[in-house]
Amino acid sequence: MAYRFDRRCSLAALAVATSIAVATGDVRADNHLGLQPTPITLQSSGPITFGPSGVLFVGDPKAAAVYAMDTQDKQSSGGAGRLNVADLKSVLASAATADASQVELTDVAVNPETGSVFLSATVGGEPRLFSLSSDGKAKPMSLDKVLSAKVSIPDPPADRVTGEGRRASNKRMESITDLAFAEGRLLVSGLSGSDPLSTVLAYDFPFRDSSTGADLVIYHGAHGRVEENAAVRSFIPITIDGKPNVLAGFTCTPLVQFPIDALKSGGKVTGKTVAELGNQNRPIDMVAYEKDGNPYLLIANTARGVMKVDLAGINDQKEITQKVDGGGTAGLPFEQIDDLQGVVQLDKIDDRTALVVTQSQSGELRL
Repeated sequence: MAYRFDRRCSLAALAVATSIAVATGDVRADNHLGLQPTPITLQSSGPITFGPSGVLFVGDPKAAAVYAMDTQDKQSSGGAGRLNVADLKSVLASAATADASQVELTDVAVNPETGSVFLSATVGGEPRLFSLSSDGKAKPMSLDKVLSAKVSIPDPPADRVTGEGRRASNKRMESITDLAFAEGRLLVSGLSGSDPLSTVLAYDFPFRDSSTGADLVIYHGAHGRVEENAAVRSFIPITIDGKPNVLAGFTCTPLVQFPIDALKSGGKVTGKTVAELGNQNRPIDMVAYEKDGNPYLLIANTARGVMKVDLAGINDQKEITQKVDGGGTAGLPFEQIDDLQGVVQLDKIDDRTALVVTQSQSGELRL
């Protein structure tokens, strides 16, 4: 069985190049990707991921929009694999002239072509983008004039709080839950519609005028029912036997396989639930890799630590279609990695190395 893993850039307002900040003055009027010099005002901090040629995709859930930004990051930083930042909040706060208590990290992404590290965060309630140099120093990204392009998410949820008590939430902030670039397309997961449904959209890049997409249907083993309104929390593209797929994690915690080619405008796609990883839990981030020829998936979770899922038998895995009682697990085999505690962000640097951000019980972040 042949596997290929595509880079995720994850679970996040968002990043900037490590060696060169995005140009703010003498930018070209256009380039081969169709980007134009434009000022950008982010309304919220969402997920980020990389595409080709140093282009960073930045999700803005409140605006229900995704930006493609040319980071001008073309040369290897050579230091991502050696980074060790003991107090990441303080580093970002210093760069933004703020207090560390005002920093909330949203996402981290590594440029697969250079190894440069980018971060998205909210600082003092404002969405910000940063780059991280090989010596562990952060630099804010200026958005005054950026070679960029924008796409708007169709039919996002209304920007208002609905529900009561613990269930009260603003579904607009889930219009974009994760991003990934695969097969020349930007994949965007989130919720859409007035009665929000789980959706994945696919945009050709350079951006075209329209998207293709699908509403997602899953069988949720922990709940014992078919669901259409559970948002993808984290996903990763994976090619199995030459066919592009997505592995998506949902709250409480089913792992579901979807064929990318099934994304067709206006249709519904029923995924194959290949694992049930336990209830009262939410996946945060994913990294796929191979070791000794075997494919694995690392999943960071809110309540169950980091899980190492064995993907070798995914094609032969029987689909979960029955309730999994008592918070139990089923499907693909996995083990919990006890040495990785408090992991809140993951990204792949190369075939042997990953970037990991951990959070202590008192809230400090270490990269």
